[in-house]
Amino acid sequence: MANIVGSGMGLRREMVQPLCQQGIPAGVNFMEVAPENWLRINPKLARQFRQLSEQVPIVCHGLSLSIGAPAPLDEAFVRQVKGFMDQHNIDIYSEHLSYCSGNAHLYDLMPIPFTEEAVEHVAARVKRVQDILERKLVLENVSYYAEPGAEMSELEFINAVLQQADCELLLDVNNIYVNSVNHRNDPHQFLRGLPSERIRYLHIAGHYNEAEDLIVDTHGADVIEPVWDLLAECYRVHGIHPTLLERDFNLPELPQLMTEVNRISEIQIQAQQQGQEQQPA
Repeated sequence: MANIVGSGMGLRREMVQPLCQQGIPAGVNFMEVAPENWLRINPKLARQFRQLSEQVPIVCHGLSLSIGAPAPLDEAFVRQVKGFMDQHNIDIYSEHLSYCSGNAHLYDLMPIPFTEEAVEHVAARVKRVQDILERKLVLENVSYYAEPGAEMSELEFINAVLQQADCELLLDVNNIYVNSVNHRNDPHQFLRGLPSERIRYLHIAGHYNEAEDLIVDTHGADVIEPVWDLLAECYRVHGIHPTLLERDFNLPELPQLMTEVNRISEIQIQAQQQGQEQQPA
């Protein structure tokens, strides 16, 4: 399986043809796709995707697994994802630690209650997904706007799920910042409380300030300085991990997008240099 390193960006369909024609920019070490958008595509797009997947490692970041839902797990869908990953030599499948379905698809990421019962429910489903995929599932800490029925903190809940399910973490740095503003908690303490050994890769993104005390996680704006600072702190605390820029709409031209991808690389280099300077002679 292809390993990922360095900095990456999301691959959207409108980017495929330009990237096939112009080549993947040198600063992009891996790319991320939502498998739901690529399972059924026309032959031309499939050939183009294959062309790109042979040049750079691809990771999957799902949208509809709904790992915390009360409804039965969609095992047929998980098998489709496994087939897609096997076909394109993809090792990583990440999903949101949330749910997005009830009697029908909700088209939003809903918060799972932070309870022991929910930990057991999610962990059992994660284990089943991992059995089908024959790979570790990578769960992302999500932004949330309410805490229904919470009996523990978000940090306690995440750590309990990771431990009980024996799965991995997609650490979203922007979501830590968003939740720290919306729920008035300490982002640095939260960051330090996550298990370094579980982290597979990172996300960084922009957001929208709805009000002074309410931030909406949109992935539709530039990354702000406090989030860049939190990324640098993350490298100091947990080590340097592959990091992907999420930009889902208001997409700028590729050169402008690459300024943020390249900034990830710059922060990684700085963190590496600082780590070397701190090592004993």
